[in-house]
Formats: sequence, C-alpha cells, structure tokens
Amino acid sequence: MLYPQFALAGWTFVILLLIAVRRLGAGFAGRVQVSDFRFGESAQVPPDVCLPNRNYMNLLELPVLFYVLGLLCYVTGQHSALQLGLAWTYVGLRVVHSLIHLGYNNVYHRLAAFALSNGVLLAAWVLAAIGLPVD
Repeated sequence: MLYPQFALAGWTFVILLLIAVRRLGAGFAGRVQVSDFRFGESAQVPPDVCLPNRNYMNLLELPVLFYVLGLLCYVTGQHSALQLGLAWTYVGLRVVHSLIHLGYNNVYHRLAAFALSNGVLLAAWVLAAIGLPVD
C-alpha cells in the first residue's frame, strides 16, 4: 500500500521541479520579475508559469486524504488487491489530471479526471472502513 503513496509523492516532486523550471525560464526571458512573486503570484505572471503552481497545490489538497488512507491501510494490514488497485487507480487519475491541466487544459476533461479520482478515493475509504476490525 505504500508504493502508490511513493509514486504520488514522486509525481508531486516532479511538478514542484516544473514550477522552478517555468519560473526561472520566464525570469531569464524577462517575462516576469522577482517582485511578481513577492506575495505569491501576481496578475503579471503568465498562465503557463502559474499553472504548475496551481497543479502543485491540487496535489497537496485532497491527496492528503490518500496519504492518510494509505498509512491507515498499512497499519491495519488492509492489503487487498482491490484496495491496492484503487490506490494505483487514484495515482493514475491524479497524473492524468496533471497532464491535462499542464497540457491542453480542457476544463471538462480535467474535471472528469478530478471527479473520477475523488470517486476512487471515496470508494477506497469506504472499503477501508468496512475492513477495519471491530473491537
């Protein structure tokens, strides 16, 4: 159950690196100034530079529940093939969401990936709740 967590954490670090690459590239090209980031990102920051940061924030919001769930399953010994499949599906959908967001950015496609990933996460939580031992 921990491998999907490592995979999503790794993807999150890839997006973090992309933030630096896009910001530095825009800075060297004169498209942004250091002051544009003084209080986060100003309106002067171009969308292609802002998007990785927004995607990174997405990877730190709801996925927190995924990380907690993975640890819960690990600690309680819930290593079923179904639970593992749901975990990998969640990771895959989050990567797809990122690729859509950072690529062609079709809002409907992005929403579909986001909604599906949330449904998978909810199903995994329900499965974990059902599998908890009763004291």
